[in-house]
Amino acid sequence: MVFLANDRRGRSAVAALAGARILPNGYDIAGFAFIAAAAYLALHGIAEMRAPLAGLSTAPLSLDPALLPEYALRTTLRMMAAIVASLVFTFLVATLAAKSRRAEKIIIPALDILQSVPVLGFLTFTVTFFMGLFPGSQLGAECASIFAIFTSQAWNMAFSFYQSLRTVPRDLDEVSRGFRLSSWQRFWRLEAPFAAPGLVWNTMMSMSGGWFFVVASEAITVGNTTVQLPGLGSWLAVAIDKQDFAAVSWAVLAMAVVILLYDQLLFRPIVAWADKFRFEQTAGQQKPRSWVYSLIRHTRLLKYLTAPLAAAWGRLILVRLLPTSQGAAKERARRRGVNWAVDVAWYPLIVAVGAWSVWHTVSYLGQTLSWGDVWIAFAGGFATLVRVVVLIAVASVIWVPIGVWIGLRPAVAERVQPLAQFLAAFPANVLFPVAVVAIVATGASPNIWLSPLMVLGTQWYILFNVIAGASAFPTDLREASSVYRLRSWTWWRRVILPGIFPYYITGALTASGGSWNASIVAELASWGNTKLEAFGLGSYIAKATEAGDFPRVILGIVVMSLFVTLFNRTLWRPLYVFAERRMRLD
Repeated sequence: MVFLANDRRGRSAVAALAGARILPNGYDIAGFAFIAAAAYLALHGIAEMRAPLAGLSTAPLSLDPALLPEYALRTTLRMMAAIVASLVFTFLVATLAAKSRRAEKIIIPALDILQSVPVLGFLTFTVTFFMGLFPGSQLGAECASIFAIFTSQAWNMAFSFYQSLRTVPRDLDEVSRGFRLSSWQRFWRLEAPFAAPGLVWNTMMSMSGGWFFVVASEAITVGNTTVQLPGLGSWLAVAIDKQDFAAVSWAVLAMAVVILLYDQLLFRPIVAWADKFRFEQTAGQQKPRSWVYSLIRHTRLLKYLTAPLAAAWGRLILVRLLPTSQGAAKERARRRGVNWAVDVAWYPLIVAVGAWSVWHTVSYLGQTLSWGDVWIAFAGGFATLVRVVVLIAVASVIWVPIGVWIGLRPAVAERVQPLAQFLAAFPANVLFPVAVVAIVATGASPNIWLSPLMVLGTQWYILFNVIAGASAFPTDLREASSVYRLRSWTWWRRVILPGIFPYYITGALTASGGSWNASIVAELASWGNTKLEAFGLGSYIAKATEAGDFPRVILGIVVMSLFVTLFNRTLWRPLYVFAERRMRLD
């Protein structure tokens, strides 16, 4: 309702305001209400994170359901902080790897190694560091927890963005160079939009994957250091330790509510917005919808207030920060001799640094460990490798057809999206009681039946990447396959499998690394005082971490990194190159 002024001048001002379409409407009121609520919750949670560390011991974690909203808020803020850090890391590191041949030689092997380092391995060496930065404050433990969640999210997003940048269609790249766009302009006008759909789905997967390790990141136990931060992860850890099924159920319900909320309020609007970046020459028949995205588009005052920011960003991405393609070509020709000299020195430097690191690691481990310890670690690594290979193969057979079916139907994807996020976020720790009780009751072998727990949180990397690939598959190619009446296996072999192959490789690679990481919590399951152990590298690292045995933790991490790196170099990296050369949408 608008009250018009009595004087003619006031009425003309209101009419001008209405003519400019900046008077707030009902959508503006709802939008400002959402912003105010989000700001209040964020400020409240941040204030709690800065509380004194002594408060964690004077007010220990309680399983009172009335505290669940507060715990859910704290966990959500940690995961949001980690996902923002992961996005910054992705845009900087993945772009550098895709653009620089020298940086790629270091960054991609480093990502292979880092994604294999377990969350417990990062916590072992970062808890003391972060708590030393903020003595007497919960902020140090909060930073350690956020960093641990970051390590479960960043690598998947970085690999996705790197893969997209390396498979930009050549014709679009040639057009951008024909318009003499600088590298900065080409990145924001072509490459980042092309990578947006895949990055959005992998961001959702990373957000959900962070829940898998939220227990380890909030209920921190490293040697004599024990910290339980208020959150759903700590709640689950206490509930499992006390064998409280009701408390576990309350935690799962709270997780479902949180996932539904950030799916509706954050990810679904982003998916609807990113649909405009799909690479195709004909209009899509169905578009993803979001009531929040529609609300934002119908606002008046909110769009008016944010217009200066949008205009500033539009000007920023058009700035020629780097030379044009023609100038860059002349610059490359001029520096060709210099580049050759740098290459000659660069690769020996990498080898020297690697050899120095290996020498110091071997020297440190040799002071306390024997060859028997090395043999046990490698034997456990082979056992875990067999589990990973079998589980990734089974997950691929199951989820690739399902992911294609979902991705080609935006209406179905819209309904399945929150369910998939919930299943991906569902922590395997919740199923440990069922697995332990069933294995003990039936007398089954833990070496076999604990293995499926490894893939529960990582199989979704395959599903989400396949959905992203199928969603980004051009409509014109689908129509062409229909015109030529390609059916059954011919359609899979000639059309859709080549179209989603780069996305599948990214999903399978990150699922493989995630399965190695998940072995830490899956090969050593407990329910109360009952503990089951499967022989493998994951249980080896978990026991060493719990005992505060740093040499064995380092040995386990080194062996796991070696296995993952060799496996990636032998299988996934050649497939990456094949996808880049033969499966591009050119």
